[in-house]
Amino acid sequence: MKIGIIGLGLMGGSFGKALVKKTNHIVYGYDLSNTVIEKAISLNAIHYVLDTNNLSELDMLVVAIRPEFFTSSLTPFLPRLKKGAIVTDFCGVKRSIVDKMANFSKEFSNLVFVGGHPMAGRELSGINHSQSSLFDKASMILVNVNANANDIEILKDLYLSIGFSKVVETSSENHDSMIAYTSQLCHIVSNAFIKNAQAEKHVGYSAGSYLDLTRVARMNADMWAGLMLANGDKLLSELDEFLVNLTKYRDALKDGDVVGLRALLQEGNERKIQIDVKRQKTLEK
Repeated sequence: MKIGIIGLGLMGGSFGKALVKKTNHIVYGYDLSNTVIEKAISLNAIHYVLDTNNLSELDMLVVAIRPEFFTSSLTPFLPRLKKGAIVTDFCGVKRSIVDKMANFSKEFSNLVFVGGHPMAGRELSGINHSQSSLFDKASMILVNVNANANDIEILKDLYLSIGFSKVVETSSENHDSMIAYTSQLCHIVSNAFIKNAQAEKHVGYSAGSYLDLTRVARMNADMWAGLMLANGDKLLSELDEFLVNLTKYRDALKDGDVVGLRALLQEGNERKIQIDVKRQKTLEK
């Protein structure tokens, strides 16, 4: 296929690198920065620059940019795409994006729209930190807008061919609810945790637990603020529940309640074990 990528940062650049390295697809790329485009070519993230001369040849167009720029970035490209071209994205929220895709599909009914979100990433951003292995063993989430079964199979085959271990189909509502918990809340907790003054003195006193918890405190603040606000209702619900649970530990410590604290810790331990067993069984299917 001929595949175009709008946005050549960490996600778009990594996707291009994986396609170039692991498949025979022809990859075209576009970015607002000419410097980034030149870097993408030098890093073998794309074969050619995406422009008006080759846009109509694309079989697939992937939008790998921040959600707030989705409409303005994609709109100029849509009229030039050929019939049957698949339009998908890598945005970290899905309700707002899928709604926009649904509106686009009314005007461009000859195109195929499928929302997407790779469950992969790094704490570093930009084309310089892109990796062809970024998606290895990761999960790819799809939200269908107007695609048929064959279109979905094309996407699944493509993602599996570059290293994804599984492709999950879901609704935009469920996606945003789950991502609020599994991703956005984790970033808030990590970002808040690192603000403790003790963090500056951690060397020699920390091990894996500290490093694991603080890894995603480092982030692109502009991007994550946009993602969190776009999913604010779901994230607030998860944050409120977390604070309720956290307060239980605080109260047990304040009251010197060893029985209560032990019960809370044991409950969390047992839940983690149960979830890990269930996850392993799911992976083995």
